[in-house]
Amino acid sequence: MPLLEPEPDALRPAVTTSPPGPAHDRVPDGRAWGTPEPLRADLIALLGAEKVLHKISDLVAYASDASPYRFVPQVVVLAEDVDDISAVFSYAHGKGRNVVFRAAGTSLNGQAQGEDILVDVRRHWAGIEVLDGGARARILPGTTVWRANTTLARHGRLLGPDPASALACTLGGVVANNASGMTAGTTRNSYRTLASLTLVLPSGTIVDTADPAADAELARAEPALCAGLLALKAEIEAEPELVARIRDKYRIKNTNGYRLDAFLDGATPAQILRGLIVGSQGTLGFIAETVFDTLPLERCTSTALLFFPTLREAAAAVPRFNEAGARAVELMDGNTLRASVSVPGVPADWAELPKETAALLVEFRAADESALRAYEQAAAEALEGRPLIAPVASVSNAFTREAAAISGYWKARKAFVTAVGGSRPPGTTLITEDFAVPPARLADACAALLELQALHGFDAAVAGHAAHGNLHFLLAFDAAEPADVARYAAFMEEFCRLTVERFDGSLKAEHATGRNIAPFLELEWGPRATELMWRIKALVDPHGILAPRVLLDRDPQAHLRGLKTIPEVEAVADPCIECGFCEPTCPSGDLTTTPRQRIVLRREMRRQPPGSPVERELLAAYGYDAVDTCAGDATCALACPVGIDTGALMKDLRSRRHSPREEWAAAQAARRFKAVERAARLAVAAADRIGDRLTASVTGAARRAVRPDLVPQWLPHLPGAAARTLPASHRTDAVAVYYPACVNRIFGEPDGYRGPSLPEAVVALSRRAGRPVWIPGDVTGTCCATIWHSKGYERGNVLMANRIVEAAWGWTAGGRLPLIVDASSCTLGIGHEVVPYLTADNRALHAELTVLDSVVWAARELLPHLRILRTVDSAVLHPTCSMRHLGDEDRLREVAEACAREVVVPDDAGCCAFAGDRGMLHRELTESATAREAAEVTSREFDAYLSANRMCEVGMDHATGGRGYRSVLLQLERATRPEAERG
Repeated sequence: MPLLEPEPDALRPAVTTSPPGPAHDRVPDGRAWGTPEPLRADLIALLGAEKVLHKISDLVAYASDASPYRFVPQVVVLAEDVDDISAVFSYAHGKGRNVVFRAAGTSLNGQAQGEDILVDVRRHWAGIEVLDGGARARILPGTTVWRANTTLARHGRLLGPDPASALACTLGGVVANNASGMTAGTTRNSYRTLASLTLVLPSGTIVDTADPAADAELARAEPALCAGLLALKAEIEAEPELVARIRDKYRIKNTNGYRLDAFLDGATPAQILRGLIVGSQGTLGFIAETVFDTLPLERCTSTALLFFPTLREAAAAVPRFNEAGARAVELMDGNTLRASVSVPGVPADWAELPKETAALLVEFRAADESALRAYEQAAAEALEGRPLIAPVASVSNAFTREAAAISGYWKARKAFVTAVGGSRPPGTTLITEDFAVPPARLADACAALLELQALHGFDAAVAGHAAHGNLHFLLAFDAAEPADVARYAAFMEEFCRLTVERFDGSLKAEHATGRNIAPFLELEWGPRATELMWRIKALVDPHGILAPRVLLDRDPQAHLRGLKTIPEVEAVADPCIECGFCEPTCPSGDLTTTPRQRIVLRREMRRQPPGSPVERELLAAYGYDAVDTCAGDATCALACPVGIDTGALMKDLRSRRHSPREEWAAAQAARRFKAVERAARLAVAAADRIGDRLTASVTGAARRAVRPDLVPQWLPHLPGAAARTLPASHRTDAVAVYYPACVNRIFGEPDGYRGPSLPEAVVALSRRAGRPVWIPGDVTGTCCATIWHSKGYERGNVLMANRIVEAAWGWTAGGRLPLIVDASSCTLGIGHEVVPYLTADNRALHAELTVLDSVVWAARELLPHLRILRTVDSAVLHPTCSMRHLGDEDRLREVAEACAREVVVPDDAGCCAFAGDRGMLHRELTESATAREAAEVTSREFDAYLSANRMCEVGMDHATGGRGYRSVLLQLERATRPEAERG
């Protein structure tokens, strides 16, 4: 059966309730074949084919970011080093083309979008080097803030900027936009904490501002630029009123336009450039490397969520908390509080709060307990005489140091975007705006904004960083409807005038100018300062090759150009706000597509007329690029602010592709799984005898003859077959039922391992701890159903899901005993994922079951009763994505720390993408997903390589050249085995 024959109809978005998007918003059919010539051929000749993405599906995937704009590039370049950047700049000069940089694509105003050459500077630009014991850090621009802080935390340090998108946004973008966040304010942002940077100018000149010879070298290479920068500095300093205005503009948060204070703070051209580049949004050069001065990581935290009767009362308390030393003071108005109840974990009684209510989330951080107590005392004094209302009615019980409670408070604060973004009407575009006013004007600004939103028919709600007078609001409108666009345009005009003329505020506090505010730049800064900004652009980028119209634009209607429509697709994907938070967690992000791109491509299919050349090409590419190479691990849902599981959508699309015969065969395999299991074990045993090379040849031939997504490929380092029989156990004295997963009944332990099998180890450990377990005699032929669920085989999935629940009900005596499962993915499967596929009766049975992962069982029930007799010096852990969903990662570390003196979880640990057998169907997926983690692991030797899922261990073995990953329970069994039992 040919692989792609059934796919165009099967993968076409099934929504029929709305027509395709307007013609102006579609990729023209002339672009159906992607990058035009000679651009494609020129760049391939210049850079190499592997660095040039030119298919229409590639271009569409990069056309959208977190902003309300959409521009399809002509080509996408995967730059690997500064030589590639310089080559692209030179080409753009010679051909009169434009260049835009894109890293995480989390910018909210179209800064990462272009219509010509788009350069991806995320994929090959990640890395951090800790300097001076952590006091400084050298960081590549594609490194996420979260990843950098993970490394710095080991040294008791962190970065100053702390944007809410820290999990996804990269340092290059943070510097380019001067993004700040909840605690950075005006003193801890990039402008204040960036020690130096390495910059590639549009001319190709490379400047390292930390080099003592930087100015001398710059003067030789760019004399006109140096002279021009110094002339501008002299000109600005000669105007006292202008100097005063510039200083005044940066007393509050301001990222609108170029940092004119760079001319006041920098004495030399290199120093001026360092300041100018911060917040320049990719319009003046490429940030190839950053060096940050880091800050102390204050680990002692005390936090309160305080409710006030009115917005004005809340705002009046903000200065007092600032004076008390609060690190963060976050504001939520009553509309925000009530809307947030739609988010799981937010108290339902918030829905009953009066409209006038407002809340402040106040946090203090300190290096030690005594300093924290002093802060708490200062906070109590700051609140004396201030009215508080339920749910917190007194200061004495307001502040907490409990990590879970603090996490809950911040979840509630961040629920703003989740609630509004997830519940907006289908088909509407979401805009996230921010501005700043002097903190003393905070209450008036909030009231004025809420009134303006309501006047123009937008949901009125506001939240923000109250400590810094920085407010955020969301707008949802339908960009396909001219009347809605006109409503949005009218609002923006009035909002900008209100902010500038009434409050003398910043139109952009931390999200940078971007396409949405560029037409209003002169409104805020006035003609003189704006003229200086145009001159800066002409001086540094005289040919205008970098990011046109992103920061400077003379068109008063520019913010209405390129607004993206949001066609309805599958219901699970419709809430997507295209923020990109999912992308760092996605195993296929460096191979094919990310969750955001999968949805972006679905939406483009809906924009196209059925059967158009563009739609046909998108459908043809989607099967492999999106559906086949999705690991389905659902970690995207954990990162997504609106909870979208794109993996579930891809599984549904796999199901749509199945022919009736394939569905029948999968159901038959489920019905006869006992025989299938036996055959699989025999096949593994046979393969072990005939060797990897011949087995790989046989499976390769089968894949070519049948279908690559159905027939697994044999890989090196696959373990041999499991023992034919499971260890003996007894029901009479068992305190739990032990369910060995089918993968552990088929595959044995890694090559070179000498010791008991995993089932033998679990039985032995439980017996040693006085907590014996029983393995039912009829487990063979049962499964957690993940095999069918992950491939989208509906009938087989339903059959096996109900079979395992019925069996587990009987084994556990109606749920009286816990069911212990020895593979984390199977624990997740039986404990949670089977539920939607159960009959009503079996759903009731399932509700009575207690399903525990074997690692959790060991940590809770066995470790307290075991004696550790021997440990190894070091162990590296691979936490599985299933454990992330289950919240069991800490238990894995706990068991490992009982067995090893040093336990390391790689900073780049993530989903291995083996996903049952997907790593055997598409080995390139696992190789790509594990590349960074494997590089960390293989950079040194460990005594033990541990995880908690057999196929994940196989995947990591494959990635690390056969390091011998095995279950942490095997290591625990060895650590507690008495000498009398040692063979």
